[in-house]
Amino acid sequence: MATLFISDLHLDASRPTITALFLDFLRVEAAQAEALYILGDLFEAWVGDDEDSALATTVRGALRDLDRGGVPVFLMRGNRDFLIGQRFADATGATLLADPCVVLLYDQATLLMHGDLLCTDDIAYLGFREQVRKPEWQEQFLGQSLQKRHAFAGQARAASQQHQEGLRDAGALDVITDVNPTAVDNTMIRFGISRLIHGHTHRPWIHSLLSAGRSAQRIVLGDWYHQGSVLRVTREGFELSAL
Repeated sequence: MATLFISDLHLDASRPTITALFLDFLRVEAAQAEALYILGDLFEAWVGDDEDSALATTVRGALRDLDRGGVPVFLMRGNRDFLIGQRFADATGATLLADPCVVLLYDQATLLMHGDLLCTDDIAYLGFREQVRKPEWQEQFLGQSLQKRHAFAGQARAASQQHQEGLRDAGALDVITDVNPTAVDNTMIRFGISRLIHGHTHRPWIHSLLSAGRSAQRIVLGDWYHQGSVLRVTREGFELSAL
């Protein structure tokens, strides 16, 4: 059996085929796994654990079924669903992970991240991230009605798209929205690890590099906008592939 890693599903009611692919993945492959790790952005937007949409209800139920079937589910918040909280975890049986965190994966210490903290060249985004992660901001936001929160999420997505279009027009999109190599190296040295798994950048690849003078790996998970992406890890090795 394998331990599975996914991220950046961006589940949204407007893309039912991707939701169907995810539900099928949970029922078939994930049900046979040792564990499932979701490294952020499970949803396109998450405005609070009181979300009552049909999509939210379906996903809660599917994850709960996986947990009850004996497969541990570990969930990390991303930049789109950073408001996922303990109520959602309790409803699904998932264990919330800190970002970043180190896990022992078949006897190898492995650093897990969503990945946005590594994109240090995107100063505007990091400023927004710092603001919305503050407890007082979240308390004020979650005190609003679901309707107002959904309206804010829509505005935030539009602003993000406009920001990326501006970077694209300036020819800076690929650099600013990807990880900063120095940030990657410093992070791996700080945690004393030689393997990092993350998502966020939507650039699936297995990178071989040197960190602190030793061989290291950075595995980037793919997004689920047009297809699925899964990393399968066993004691014998790992495989990153599309669904």
